[in-house]
Amino acid sequence: MAAPDAGLFVGLISGTSADGIDAALVRFDDAGVAVAPQCELLLGRTYPWQDALRTRLVELGQGGDARSLEELGTLDVQVAEAFAEATRQLLDEAGVAPAQVRAIGSHGQTVRHRPDGARHDGQHPFTWQLGDGNVIAERSGIATVADFRRRDVAAGGHGAPLLPALHATLLHSAAEDRAVLNLGGIANVTLLPATGAVRGFDTGPANCLMDAWCLRHTGRAFDADGAFAAQGRLDAELLARLLDEPWFVLPPPKSTGREQFHLDWLQARLRGGEAPADVQATLLELSAVTVADALRAQQPQTRRVLACGGGVRNARLLERIAAQWPETVLESTARYGVDPDFVEAMGFAWLARQTLAGLPGNLPSVTGARGPRVLGAVYAAA
Repeated sequence: MAAPDAGLFVGLISGTSADGIDAALVRFDDAGVAVAPQCELLLGRTYPWQDALRTRLVELGQGGDARSLEELGTLDVQVAEAFAEATRQLLDEAGVAPAQVRAIGSHGQTVRHRPDGARHDGQHPFTWQLGDGNVIAERSGIATVADFRRRDVAAGGHGAPLLPALHATLLHSAAEDRAVLNLGGIANVTLLPATGAVRGFDTGPANCLMDAWCLRHTGRAFDADGAFAAQGRLDAELLARLLDEPWFVLPPPKSTGREQFHLDWLQARLRGGEAPADVQATLLELSAVTVADALRAQQPQTRRVLACGGGVRNARLLERIAAQWPETVLESTARYGVDPDFVEAMGFAWLARQTLAGLPGNLPSVTGARGPRVLGAVYAAA
């Protein structure tokens, strides 16, 4: 059997919204020893979840309890099998044999993120992503690196965001202060000053609340191009109650997820009788305001914001973010040759490369960890 291409990796992620499995076939320009490699997205695709499985993952991710240990064990395998199948489809479409791929980097599906341990005694922080790397490696026949976040949390960090180092590699400019804005279920930013340390943190909900509210009231899984929000009007009093959430004023490092920003959180702040479209418009404004406020507070000299993630396809959301900070240019990472839909999947291919090379995957200036750490566990090819 031929040796794998030293620079060919697959990255897999299902984010906070759990709206599909993003898969990226990526080629790096070296065997995994350079700190800042060139990388090329050869193919990116999104594969849907089976409906019942997605519904259950979303329930768990937004604070629901597992019915049993047996259910959690089964879900761990089901997620892994779905990730392995996404890899198979991606490689079939690309015309690449599994034996050619050096490794898969798999994020898995987050079902609970408690980096401060606050739900219980506050002394046992953890983060948990389903998707057993053993199963992915066995089904795909490709070495798999998984479980990237928990080592950073063990080292006192938040385990998130993990992609600012790659953002810096691909999108930094010595001529201006930039920020990379990822609009997934949760919004997070990477601060890229022209000179100085890279930083990054979550800013709050991007799409997760809008998606959940849209599904409840329209039956659609997301608000395509902000059309539902466009039917409503901003409820300023509701927005004020939402913004009163103490998490928003916490200083970085910080991270969050569906377990905090979910429909029960929203419901507790409604007075009753609000028009569904008005609530959707207000949730969109919440996302825009919290992004702009966080950027203004942490890097006020930002001159260019480069957006990626599913929210880039919501023109109304981008318009409202731009309106919050009109002196700053907001544009897609596509303008700089980086596909906004697959930045995160590319990032987990990069993290797998870092792990195999024995290189750190985290930035302590971002996550708050005690130092750089090699992340993830390696599962050998079948």
